[in-house]
This record gives sequence, structure tokens and C-alpha cells, in this order.
Amino acid sequence: MVVQQYRDGGGARAARALAVAGVIAVTAGCVGGGGGGGGGSDGSGQRAVAAERPLDVLGRAAGVLAEAGGAEARTSMETAAGGTRVTIRGEGTYDFRTQMGRLKVVLPTDAAGADDRRPITELLAPGALYMKNRGAGVPDDKWVRIDTTALEDGNLVTGGVTDPMAAAELLRGAAGVTYEGTSELAGVTVHHYRGVADLNRAARAASPQSRGALSAAAKGFSKDAVPFDAYLDEEGRLRKVRHRFSFASEGQDGRPGAEVTVVSTLLLYGFGAPVTVKLPDEDDIYTGEIRQG
Repeated sequence: MVVQQYRDGGGARAARALAVAGVIAVTAGCVGGGGGGGGGSDGSGQRAVAAERPLDVLGRAAGVLAEAGGAEARTSMETAAGGTRVTIRGEGTYDFRTQMGRLKVVLPTDAAGADDRRPITELLAPGALYMKNRGAGVPDDKWVRIDTTALEDGNLVTGGVTDPMAAAELLRGAAGVTYEGTSELAGVTVHHYRGVADLNRAARAASPQSRGALSAAAKGFSKDAVPFDAYLDEEGRLRKVRHRFSFASEGQDGRPGAEVTVVSTLLLYGFGAPVTVKLPDEDDIYTGEIRQG
């Protein structure tokens, strides 16, 4: 298992994305559910959000999160191919001002091959992903650093977690959006929007810190269109977003094979939570060979 450039078909790309997070087999799984609380604003805020053009609301989502600062996050990433599914889950905190976060990523027990496998610690930073307990021959006290702007998916799926700011920035590329009404999420009234994000458009509109990774994804994905469902509270803060990335796998004869779908879900709550992220020193970063397979 090793982080590497994806030069083959989409199915292999999705499989290697899971391999980066340490999954070595496919098991059944499902996308995770809700996240914790936090309240919204008063009824006037609700009416204002609902009355606005959906594209305006979604286009501001990343900026609103930056104003909110830190938040707690839960993630799930489900890959389905050939009738099999595998789900990777994460939990931690993220600072939308600095675009830095710390998550614990938990692999499915069967896929990991052991009941006592430790969670992978991931540090998210602009242009970089740091992973500890990576396995594959990496010493326990060392981190693996990945340049996310060099990944063909821009780290939208590679680490088993979609960077929370990148997930919000994708909404800047929204088109064909419909307003699906209100619902309740963990006791909070949310407004549901459904549409399709264009990777190229999102990359052009993204903040400088996110632009490199999203530009890489726009070039590397086989499909620029990413369907999504987004849920924003009465203050315009993104509470939940689900993106569906699709790849055409490569058959044995080199022709397009079965479609591989990766569903990435992000839940945000506990806005204002303190976030502390200390990036590893150079001496703590592993520079040796990473064992494959």
C-alpha cells in the first residue's frame, strides 16, 4: 500500500484511495448517520435563508464557515464497486479559518484484518495531509506527509476523508440546484439543497488555500460533475453535505468497466470548538520506503 499517482482506470483509483487509508480488503458497510447539536438563529434568519437564491446561499457556505472558525466534524466515506461496499469513518475538529484539522480515521474491522487496529490520525493542512499509524512498514512514531496538490483527486477521496473546507468549496461550483425544503438534523432546523458541483468551476472560485487541490481534482477525475446534497442551518452554516464521486473502472481489456461510486459525507456541529493542530517536525516525518500491498 503506497500513496502514488493514479495512471490507470477509475476502479483502480478508488481501490488505491482506500489503500492509502490502510484498507486491504472489501467488506460490507454503510454510510454513517447524524452528528451532534448546536442551535440556529431565530425565525427571521430562517426566512432569509429560505428566500435567497440557492446558488447564493451555497456560494457563501465556505465563507460563512470561515467566519464561524472551529467546528467538530464526523465523516464517512463509502465505496461501492461490483456489489461490495466498504466504509471508512472519521471524527475530530477542524478550523475553517486556518483550514487545518485533526481527525481520527477508523477502518472497518474486517477490512483491517484485525480487531485491535489503531485508528489512523490525520492532520489536514492547506496542500498537505499527514498520517500517523499508517502501517505498511512506517514506524509507529513517524508521520507520512502527502502533497495533496500532487494527487490526481486532490485528496477528495485519497485519505478516506474529504477535507472539510474542500467539501464546502465544492459548493462554489454548484449548478442545477433545487431547494428541497426544511428538515431537522440533530435538533437543528436545516435547509436542504440538491444539485451538481462542477470541479473546474469550483476550483476557479475556491480560496487560494484550496485552489491547488481542487485544480488537481478537476484534472484527475474522470467526471467533472459531482452530485451533492447540502444541508445548511438558519445562519447559512453548512451542517451536512454528501458528495457522490463516480469513476469508470478499467476492464481487463483496457475498456471502461463497471462504475465505482464513492459517497463522502461530512457532518459539522459544535461550532466555536477550539482546534489545536501542531504539524510534525521534519525529523518526525518518515522518508523511507512504504511497503506495498
